[in-house]
Amino acid sequence: MVHALEHLVVRHTHRLPLPTATAGGGRGDVAARRFDAALMSVGFKLSAGLLEKLSRLPEETVLAVAARTLDTVREIVGDHVRHNVYFVDFPANVPDTFDFWRCCVAEALGDDTVRPGVIERLRAGVLDLLTLPSYGTYRHTYEQMLAAHDELIAAAGDRMTVLHPGGTPDEETTALYLSLAGSTTPLGDEHLRDLALLAAHRADGPQPEAIPVREHRAVVNRARLDAGADLLLDTVTDVLRLACALSGGDVGLREPTRFRALSRPVRRALLGSLDAVVAEAPAKLADVAAHREAWKRLGERLHPHEYPRWPHAAEVFAVARGEKKAPSFDSRVEELLGRGDVIGAAELLTSAPGRLLRALDRLLRAADGRKELDAVLTAFESAVPHASGRVVLSLREHVQNRTGTAGERRVFVNRVGAAWVTADTRPPLPPAVRERLCAVLDAETRRRLPAPGHLLVDPAVLDVALPLSGRATAAGLGVLPRGSVSPVEGELLRFFTYWKQTARRTDYDLSALVLDEDYATVTWLSYTALTAVEGAHSGDITDAPEGASEFIDLRLGAVRGSYIVPQVNLYSGEDFEEVEESFFGFMLRETEQKGRPFEPRTVRMKSDLRGPGRVALPLAFERGEDGGWRARWLHLYLRGAPSANRVEENRVSVAVLLRGLLARTPLTVRHLVDLMGPEATATTWWDGSTPPDGPVTYIGLERPAGLPPGSRVLTPENLRDLIPA
Repeated sequence: MVHALEHLVVRHTHRLPLPTATAGGGRGDVAARRFDAALMSVGFKLSAGLLEKLSRLPEETVLAVAARTLDTVREIVGDHVRHNVYFVDFPANVPDTFDFWRCCVAEALGDDTVRPGVIERLRAGVLDLLTLPSYGTYRHTYEQMLAAHDELIAAAGDRMTVLHPGGTPDEETTALYLSLAGSTTPLGDEHLRDLALLAAHRADGPQPEAIPVREHRAVVNRARLDAGADLLLDTVTDVLRLACALSGGDVGLREPTRFRALSRPVRRALLGSLDAVVAEAPAKLADVAAHREAWKRLGERLHPHEYPRWPHAAEVFAVARGEKKAPSFDSRVEELLGRGDVIGAAELLTSAPGRLLRALDRLLRAADGRKELDAVLTAFESAVPHASGRVVLSLREHVQNRTGTAGERRVFVNRVGAAWVTADTRPPLPPAVRERLCAVLDAETRRRLPAPGHLLVDPAVLDVALPLSGRATAAGLGVLPRGSVSPVEGELLRFFTYWKQTARRTDYDLSALVLDEDYATVTWLSYTALTAVEGAHSGDITDAPEGASEFIDLRLGAVRGSYIVPQVNLYSGEDFEEVEESFFGFMLRETEQKGRPFEPRTVRMKSDLRGPGRVALPLAFERGEDGGWRARWLHLYLRGAPSANRVEENRVSVAVLLRGLLARTPLTVRHLVDLMGPEATATTWWDGSTPPDGPVTYIGLERPAGLPPGSRVLTPENLRDLIPA
């Protein structure tokens, strides 16, 4: 378990916890240098400080740390699996699609066991590729594929991720637990699972000053319940979330949970907490209606009638069954708006500042006349100081995109990354109102931001979107929040996807759609179009019991369009949440580097594929006015068809979605840097030179070496800490 926690620390922080043991004579120096060399082969490196500290440890300790860390970083970059290709010397000698299919048919006709069935289908005018013996499965071993490729030639542009020295394992895991539990923005599913693991070991140790996100609180409460510690519950919904956590369900309450049988001590703990919450504030019964069915199912497991000493807990289930009236807050707001009482609705919403900010656009559109408009704006200004920083910034992003431009489209992305587009029929907000809203929101954000002292900023981070939700970022390496933009430099762009099925035959298809400046299709690369002017596809794999990989190689200088949209289509089998493992990534390299299809040193990004749809859109690439390319992060899933999804069939919906997304302007790090700038003692743009002498607040894509002690470091791994509470 200690090693599992160490794995989490390295993955989340790129810091290596160091054992407390010391040794004299520097016996670990040789092992440390070998460790560093092994790391460099997969695109990682020890910082000078970490190399020095490891050199002071015993050799056997360094070797043990090295073995564990290498396993961790290989998994981070996607090098923990074998990436084979269908065409053994890809990207060279990839055949024309129809020539390849004719070859597969010819081989099948030469096979006595399958010839009759193939002839029968061909007579009917049908070519079923999956019935051809030579199609869709590897025709050579992984070792034979390796032998067909030259060694990778190192280049200055290869990725090198630096690992820095950490404190003791206990110090590092505690710091990571406090960071995740106290995050002001919701964590993604993987980070939430990591928090559960950390909380189980830190429930009785130091705790964050506050746990503002309710989902995080549910995960921590489960660990505290197991440890016999006091629970952090102040709403009835907190109790429901805890019950979901105990049953392994969705603490976000988006999906129904099948509640498990609960032990008597756990039932007493839940009912006693529920009774205390309602006894202190009976009005909180109004929250029950929002999850009425879940409360009914939970009541069947808790048996509240067996505990008459907790009558207030029984009221919760009476409300869920409709035996007791408790109008919800939202229903009261809807009633007022239904009567046209905008002023009354605004006044009521001031008691729930977050809800007022979320409903502000609707209130402004419903306001009739100057009196109602002023009342809504006054209510908004009184509520802003009491809303969470995440809600304040979310509203700021919303307002800056409410321009009312003719033909504007609305893009909806739910919590799990499913996206759709529709026409924007809302009337525009008046420019004066938008300016007033932005000024109030910016002033409030500036008030909450801590004084940064000396602000040191890497300009490359300025166009990274603020992580207002961890669900807008997939887990992985080099992954940025949805809407972020980052430059792409290199001659060759190579996409890859890997999947391993759990129980059923599963076929994923990696494709790349090329669009022109008007979002019209130029071409695509997929199993139905193996080659194009732009590049080549590695070949279709249709079964992955031991895991399978597909690649697309693109020569950026040859791309005829303005946008490149890679996608992973589920053709058949298990979806992205059923398979044992699935991920996507891209590499950048120069032509003369050669190398294997998958080279970990050239991987710039690798993200897990875990979403609800059947078409995954991790990111897109757009050509800038200067002719250079940049990545635009999407992290989206389209519903797609139940089976046989292909790039040809979804290109129109992808183009419409991309057009709508690129029309939006996300709130980026630049926004907060601009707000912090006037409060900084100095602002320096990081150019790789020697850092200042005193502590700094550093914001960048990677932690630089040599920062003064006491510095605050914000990189994509912990950029959520930049969001004020």
